[in-house]
This record gives sequence, structure tokens and C-alpha cells, in this order.
Amino acid sequence: MGASDVPANIITLTTDFGLKDPYVAEMKAVILSVCPNVIIVDVTHEIEKFNIRMGAYVLASVAPYFLKGTIHVVVVDPGVGTQRRSLIIQTRKGFFVGPDNGVLFLAAEKQGIIHIHEVTNRKLMPPHISNTFHGRDIFAPAAAHLANGMLPADFGPEIQEVVKPEFAKVKFSKGILKGEILHVDVFGNMITNFREEDLKHLRIEASINVELANSKMNLKLGKTYAETKPKETIVLVGSHGYVEIAVNQGSAAEEFKAKPGDKILLSSRS
Repeated sequence: MGASDVPANIITLTTDFGLKDPYVAEMKAVILSVCPNVIIVDVTHEIEKFNIRMGAYVLASVAPYFLKGTIHVVVVDPGVGTQRRSLIIQTRKGFFVGPDNGVLFLAAEKQGIIHIHEVTNRKLMPPHISNTFHGRDIFAPAAAHLANGMLPADFGPEIQEVVKPEFAKVKFSKGILKGEILHVDVFGNMITNFREEDLKHLRIEASINVELANSKMNLKLGKTYAETKPKETIVLVGSHGYVEIAVNQGSAAEEFKAKPGDKILLSSRS
């Protein structure tokens, strides 16, 4: 039994709902009606609509900084009402509640998955469940009951496999790392799905070969953006542990006409 078996009194919310409509408030109302003293933290409600990749990246970036046992609820759910499953994933550091569409995977894998349960127990849901708003009717009450001390096993059967999205997959073959751009931040930095440990596959010294759809280049591998001159490009490991391609005081995404989902190859200089 680890410390994450005991949920913290914190529930985070990450959604693509925006703030103009009543959806976020409805979820909070449900949570507080079940667990009145819980602390609710809004991570963001500005995930691009239906963008599972962006939701997964944001969650994986912020989750490590929360108290052990924190319950993270994520609703970026274009498949709501279909046969996709509702999940509670217990990790070594916390709990993740949301749809089985890949949005939970990056963060949960990073923390070390212990148990996965499908949420099926109707006794822990309202009498009427909307086909279009599982955030309010399934995920919010599940998180609140967890915060009250209910065990993940009480919500439904344990399962072994969940959806592993393509953006979580990195391949290494014949000296080449193959992945994709996971996210482009507000500075135009191209954040890839390669982690720092992936670079160990390559024999890199001071530079690295980068291949995108529209360009091939050999770039400096550094530690800070300012190691290059303004408007020059650099590869580095960013603050969330992912490999980034950045332009000092400029936008790499604009420079290379790249976007999330684009394929990227890394290799050592031959």
C-alpha cells in the first residue's frame, strides 16, 4: 500500500469547456455536493476543442507538481456517449479520472500506473446520466467519492489495458528516433514527445540532426534558449522533460511551418 492509496483533499479540473457556458460550474457543484470540503483547482478550461493531444500534454506537465494523492479530472472527450470507457487510473503519486481516449496516458505513465478501474458502478452516479455530459454525471462524482475515501475498486472492474495514443509512442530504429511534435507553446517552441531519456539512444555530443517534413538541419544541443544568438535555432530539454526545438526570441513553429502531430526524426551527426 503506497501513499497514493490515500487521496489528497484536492481535485484538479482540465477541460476544453471554456468559461462562457455553465459546464465547469455544474461539475464543481456536483463535486461539492458529494465532498463539500474538497479543494478544487482549475488547471485550464481552454484546451483547444476536442484536442486530446493538447489536454494530455498539459496534464502531464502540471500533474507532477501537485501533492501526492491529488485527483486529476480531465474532460477532453470527443467520443462522449460512445462505447469508450470511463476510467480511474491510480498511480504512484495520484489518481486520474476521465475518458479512455489517451488524454490520461502521458501523465499516468509518467507517474507509474498501479491500477486501472473502469467506472461502471451506477450507485455512484446520479439517477439520470446524460449521453453528452459525462464530465458532470460520471467523472465529477467519481472524483468526489474518491476524495471522500472510496476505493478505486468500488467503482468497477480492474482492467489491464487502456488506449495508448500515437502521440505517446516513440520509436528507435537504425540510429534514428522517430516521434512527433506534441505541442506548440505560446512562444512557438516545438515540444516533441521525446523525453530526455530517449536521447540516450543517440550518441550526441554538441549537435543533433533534426528532420521535419519541410526541412533537415543539424542543430546545437544546449541547455538554455540564450545559448544561441537571437533568431537562431537550438534543441534542448525543456522544463517539463520533453525535447524542444526553439528559436531564441522567435517562433520555431513559424520558422519551420510545423504544427502538433507533425512527424520528427532525431539522429546523431554522422
